[in-house]
Formats: sequence, structure tokens, C-alpha cells
Amino acid sequence: MAECREYLALLDSDDKEVVRESAFRAGEENCIEAVPKLAELLTTNHLGIQEAVDSSLRKIGGKETVQAVLPLLRSDDAPVRNLSMDILREVGSQDMGALIELSQDEDPDIRIFVADILGSTRSLLAVEPLCESLLKDPEVNVRYQAAVSLGELGMAEAAPCLNKAMNDEEWVQYSVIEALTKIGHASSVDALVNALDSASDLVASMIIDSLGELGNVKAVTMLLRRMPDAPTALRNKIVKAVVKILGGRSLTLLSNEERERFRQYLLVALEDEDEEIQDAAIQGLAHVGGEQASRGILHIAAGLDSDRDQDRLGTIINGLAEIGLTEALKEGILGDDQVAASVAVQTLSRIAPERCGRHDVCSVLMDAFWKTALPVQRQIISVAAERGDESGKDFFLKVLEEHTDGSVLKSVVYLLGEKLRLAEVADRIFPLLDHQYDDVKEAALNACIAIGGDTVMAWFRDRSGSDNPLQRFMAIYALGKLGATENMDYLKLAVEDEIPDVRKVALEALAGVGDPSVWRSLALQRLCDENKDVRLTVVEIMGRYFDRETIPHLLDALSDEDDWVKIRAIDALGEHGVVESVPRLVEMLGNSNRFVVMKAVEGLGRIGGPEAFNALLEITNSDEYELVSAAEEAITMIQESQE
Repeated sequence: MAECREYLALLDSDDKEVVRESAFRAGEENCIEAVPKLAELLTTNHLGIQEAVDSSLRKIGGKETVQAVLPLLRSDDAPVRNLSMDILREVGSQDMGALIELSQDEDPDIRIFVADILGSTRSLLAVEPLCESLLKDPEVNVRYQAAVSLGELGMAEAAPCLNKAMNDEEWVQYSVIEALTKIGHASSVDALVNALDSASDLVASMIIDSLGELGNVKAVTMLLRRMPDAPTALRNKIVKAVVKILGGRSLTLLSNEERERFRQYLLVALEDEDEEIQDAAIQGLAHVGGEQASRGILHIAAGLDSDRDQDRLGTIINGLAEIGLTEALKEGILGDDQVAASVAVQTLSRIAPERCGRHDVCSVLMDAFWKTALPVQRQIISVAAERGDESGKDFFLKVLEEHTDGSVLKSVVYLLGEKLRLAEVADRIFPLLDHQYDDVKEAALNACIAIGGDTVMAWFRDRSGSDNPLQRFMAIYALGKLGATENMDYLKLAVEDEIPDVRKVALEALAGVGDPSVWRSLALQRLCDENKDVRLTVVEIMGRYFDRETIPHLLDALSDEDDWVKIRAIDALGEHGVVESVPRLVEMLGNSNRFVVMKAVEGLGRIGGPEAFNALLEITNSDEYELVSAAEEAITMIQESQE
């Protein structure tokens, strides 16, 4: 308390910095007796002092603070009033009696301020005085603020008085509607709907939005009854609210007459300028639509940007797919608008089952293919290839023979080769192995491998001796996939190829046979290959097909000049717990490549044993956090393996 008296005395100092510091400390020490002086200093024209006082009054709080600050609401200085308001919003609930009493003040500005503060108290005690102000105060701005504050409180107890206030003038109605929406009480539905009859267009629009937000199904019947007589703009709002409340699918539960009438309203709403209303109409028409709906929705799609409006286009595609196959979609594919055509194709892809032939959606796509622009053709062929079957073979063969676009050819080759595996088309796919684009070559290669057979095998055997390195690479890769055992001689020759990538795929294919006697001697010869990637492949093969005979060679690989070869050797030795490698791994803890060191630590943790444990323990004395952390994890691994 002595300190509080000291701060209180210093608050009268002529030194502004002393006053500021004392005001701040008074709050830290919770000096209640300083509150009156602090409130007085709030009027000081000094930002630093005001900030310190503001902070301290909030910390001290209590009735003393509320009663000391309330008079400042009458200040002619706007910044002082604003500071006082902010403080009272935070601590005002600590003296509700004083606030409630002031809510009846003769000054309407004070009543507005108090109504605002009461909305921040989070107290049920604030509801009654705010309702009193809302229903009885002669000043419209007080009533407006009372409604806003009741909405801020969000308490259901306020719903009855807010419902009554729907009969107030328009300015108050705005805040009442917002408050009722925030509170979300079921009793408000009737009050809001009943107010529609006498409300202005703007208020009616707000009421309908509110009913949509409230989501109470009770409002649907009342809203439907008002639709025939409502002006178009308002009716479109009702459409949005009903769809929001019911969802699109539930519209099918309406009676036939109501459903048809509402469908017509949805079609009109589709032409509204408001995107939210359009989207609600699309959602509803997806379940009660038809040809006209499909055409209208596709028209909206035509006006959108495929990059900027992806979310809306997704909504449109889902809606159109729900409606199903229509003439509008068929025409849309052939239309001049590329966005609409793209939407039509994507929609048909959703409608089509996993497989389709010539007599359904795929037939529509195939029939349209040659009549559309290239971007749409790419989409069509992609969908048709994913869902097509042998019944569409002639169409795809024609595309294969006559089209030149790489993306189109990839889709065709996928269907004919990988999916249908038609042996008779192999000769037509072979030329694509020389295509200018690598992705088309790759698609053709995978298709040929999928088709298989003697013709394909013979083709690749012949190509394995090509002067073109890429053709040799593809041939050896394919021969390995088609049967490493049957193509052993070709693969063995390829291990000596001048191109490293050819040597790699040959080694991988030979290793796939599984018999070490087939691949080991050839692989070990390549452990000294001039190309690091080939050596890396050999080490990975030894790790994959590990046995005791590979250990000396993996240990030799630890001395390779390439760090990645070392790392793969460490991985293999650690994975298979090769104890003999521990001394070498300990040596590698001094490697200049930090990643090699981290891998060695990991390998030692996997292998375990006293030597590995002690080496890792030594590392924990390092100043390098990351290395120490890795060593600790490795030590934990060893300890867990002992349990």
C-alpha cells in the first residue's frame, strides 16, 4: 500500500514521463485508490499518459473504475469519450447497476453510448434494459443501437422484444433483422415473415436473406405462399432462401404442382445478376431441371473465365451432370464458346459410367470429336479413352491414323494398347516410338509392352541394335519388361552398351530375374563403371537382392568417389544389419559431406552393438545440434533393440 501512495503522489508530478510511468505502475500494483486520479488523467492531452492510464484502468477494473470513467462519456473531447467507451466495454459488466441506471439518462447521446457498452458486457442482465430501450426510447438512434447490442449479446432471451421491434421504422428494422439472424431463435421466423407484408423492398430483401440464414424449414411454406405476388427481384431472393433452407435435393419432395411452379421461378432466378442467386438457382435446377435448365446453366458457363471462376464452373458442372444428358449439352460441345464446350465435355464425363460404348454418352463425344476445336478434342478423347471399350475401336483407329496432336495420340494409344491390349494395332503404334515428343514415345512404349506377343518382342529385339541410343534404351527397357529370361542375350549385350542409361536398364532387368547367378557377375563388373549412376544402380540392386556374398562389394562401395553411391551402400548395410561394416561407418563419421555423416549415424543406429553405441555416444558431445539429435535418435534405436 505504501507503493500505491507513492505512485499516487507521483501522478501529480510536472514531469510527463514520471506521470506516465507512475500511471503504468499503479495498474501493475492494482492501486484502487489511484483510480479517480487515473480517470482524471485520461483527459490529459498526452498520448503516452493516456495509453498508460487506459492500460491500468482495464487492469484494475471493478466498480471504482466503472463509476470513475462513466462521467467522461459527457466529455466534449471525442478522443476522451472514445477511450472511455473502450474501457467501459471491457470492465462495464463489473457494475451493471450503474450502466442500467444511466440507460435512462436524459441525454440521448449518453443513452446511445450506454446501449453500446451493454452489448459488450456478455451479461444476461443487459437484455432487459436494452429491450426497454429498443421498445420505448423516443430516440431512433438509441433504439437502433439497442438492437445492435442485443445482437452482439446473442442471447435467446432477447428474441421476444426484437420480434416486437420489427414494427419499428426502417432504420431500426435493419439492426433488428441482423440481431435476429445472429440469435437464430425459432420464434423469430413468424415475426420476420409477418413483417414482409408491410416492409419496404430493401427491408423485405434483408428479411428473406435472414430467413435463409436461419435455415428454419418452417419459413419455407410461408415464403412459397408469397412468391406469386412478389416482384421479380424479391422473388429471386426467396428462391435463394428456399434453396438454402431445403437444399436442392429436397425440392423433389414438393408436390408436383409446387415443384413445377418453383422450377419456373428457378429458371427466372438463373438470369438474376446476383451470382449467389444464380448459384442457388443452379443448385435447385440440378434436381428439378430439364432441357431449358441445362441450356440456361450452360449459358452462364459461357460467360465465365476458366481460370478465375474455377469454383463456379465446378458447381455448374455438378449441376448439369445431375440433370443428365440433354440436347443443350450436345449443342454446347459443338458451339463456338470454348468454355461452354469444355464444361459440356466435363459434364458428360460425369454422366458417363466407368465403361461406355457406342450407344450412350461416349457416342455423343465421339460423334462430336471431328467437329470441335483442338482443345475440346483433347478433352473428348481423354474422357472417351478412360471410359471406352472395344466397341469404339474403329473410332480410335481412325484418330490414330489421321490425327497429329501429341495429347490426342497419347489418349488413343492408352486405350488401344494399355487398356484393350489389341495385338492387331501394334504395327500402327510402332511408328510413334519415333515421335518428336518424349511423352508420346513413352505412351507408345507402355502400350507396346502391354500388348506384348511375338510381334512386339521381335520389333524390340531388332531395335536393340539400333544406332539411335534412345531407341536402344526403349528396346532394352521393353525387353526386360516383356521377359528378361527370354531376352537374356540381348540384355547381357546391353550391359556393355556405350550409353549409361542403357546399361542401367539392362542391369535392372537382369536383376529382376531374381537368380543371383544370372546378374551378379555382370553387375559386379559395373561396380567400377565410369558412370556414377550405373554404379549407384548396382549398389541399389545389391541392397534389394542382398545376401552374404554382396557384403564385401557393398563395403568396397563405401570408398566410391561419389557420395550418393556411398550413401546407398550405407543404407543397404544398415538395413540388413551388417556388423562387419561398423568400423567403416565409424570412420565415415569424419566425412566432409554432412549428409554422408548423418547417414552413417543412422546406419550405426540400425546395426547396433557396443562399438556403434560408443561411437554414437561420443558424437553427443558435439556442438552441432542436428548431428547430436541424429545420434540421440540412433542411440535410442539401439536401446530399444535391446529390450
